[in-house]
Amino acid sequence: MKKIISALLKYGIPIAISVGLAWFLSKNVDWGAIKQSLSKDVNYWWFVPVIIVSIFSHIFRALRWRLQLRAIGIHPSLSALVNSIFGTYFVNLLFPRLGEVWRSGYIANREKASFTQVLGSMVGDRLSDTVTVGLLTIFTFFIAQDAFIKFFDQKGGDDGGSMFTSWVFWLLVVLGVLGVLALVWIFRSKSENKIIAKLRLMLRNLWDGFAAIGKMDGKWMFLLYTVLIWGCYFLQLYIASFAFSCTKDLGVVAILVLFVLSSIGMAVPSNGGLGPWQFAIIFGLTLYGVGAFPPSTPYDPQASAFAWLVWGVQTCLLIVLGVYAFISMAIDRKRIAQGKTVIKTQSQGEGMTI
Repeated sequence: MKKIISALLKYGIPIAISVGLAWFLSKNVDWGAIKQSLSKDVNYWWFVPVIIVSIFSHIFRALRWRLQLRAIGIHPSLSALVNSIFGTYFVNLLFPRLGEVWRSGYIANREKASFTQVLGSMVGDRLSDTVTVGLLTIFTFFIAQDAFIKFFDQKGGDDGGSMFTSWVFWLLVVLGVLGVLALVWIFRSKSENKIIAKLRLMLRNLWDGFAAIGKMDGKWMFLLYTVLIWGCYFLQLYIASFAFSCTKDLGVVAILVLFVLSSIGMAVPSNGGLGPWQFAIIFGLTLYGVGAFPPSTPYDPQASAFAWLVWGVQTCLLIVLGVYAFISMAIDRKRIAQGKTVIKTQSQGEGMTI
C-alpha cells in the first residue's frame, strides 16, 4: 500500500497537474485565432537553428556530467552519456522527475558501477542547475526591474506601483533569509524527529553531491559547460522570438525575463513543463505589451501561439531524440554482449570505452 501511495504521489500528482493546467489553458484560448496566427505571423525557418542549439545543449550537459563521473572513477563513453541525456528528457515527458533516476540507473548498470554514486553525481548536476536559475533570477530582477516598476506605475499611480514592487522585493528577501535559516537549522539539528531526520539526510546528500564539484578536476570546465548549457537554453528562446511578428522586436532583456519565468515554471512537476511553461511565457509576454495584464481570458492569441509552438517544437524534438537514444542503446547493449565494446569496472581501472 505504501508503494502504491508513493507512486501516486510521485507520478500521479505531476500528471494531474499537467492535465489540469493544460485543460485550463486550452479552455481559455481561442484556438481559431491561434491557428490564424500560426499561419500568418510565423517564420518557421527560425526553428532550424533552435533545434540545432537545443541538441548542443544536451551534448554540453553530457560533457559536464562526464566530468563528475570521472571524479568518482566512472568512465562511460560520451555516446552513452549523450544517449542517457536524450533518454532522460524522453522519460520525463511520460513520468516527471523519473528521467534523472532512470539515467543514473542506466549508466550505473552499463558501467557496472554503484548506483548511489552515480545518483549522487546526478544530484550535484541538478543542484548546480538550481543555483544557476537562482542567480539568473536575481540578475534578471535587477536589470529588468525598471520594466516592472514602469508597468505597476502605469496601473497603480505614481507611487503605488513603486511601493508595491518594493514590498514584493523585500517580502522575497525576508522569505529567502528565513528559508536559508531554516535549512541551516535542519542541517545542523540533532533532532530525532523522523521528518527532520529525513530532511537532514536529504540536505547532507545534496551538499555532498554539490561539494564534490569543488574537489574534482576540471572545475573550470564544469563552469564553462554550465554557461554553455544555459546559454543554449536562452539562445533557443531568443532565436525563436524572431520567428514571431509580436516578439521579434522585444530585445534581449525581455526574452531573459521570459526565460527566467519559464525556467521557474519548469520547477512545477509536470510532464515536460506542460501547463506551467506556457502560462509563464504568456504571463511574461503581457509585461511587454503582448496581451493584457493580468492575462485576461481568452489569452492573447499571439502570446498563446508563441508559447504553444515553441513548447511543441521542443517536445517533438525530445521525442525524436528519445527514440534515437533507445535504438542506439539497444545497439550498444548488443555490441557489449558480443564483446565489441568492453566495459571495465572501477576496480579494474579506467580501461577504454568505445
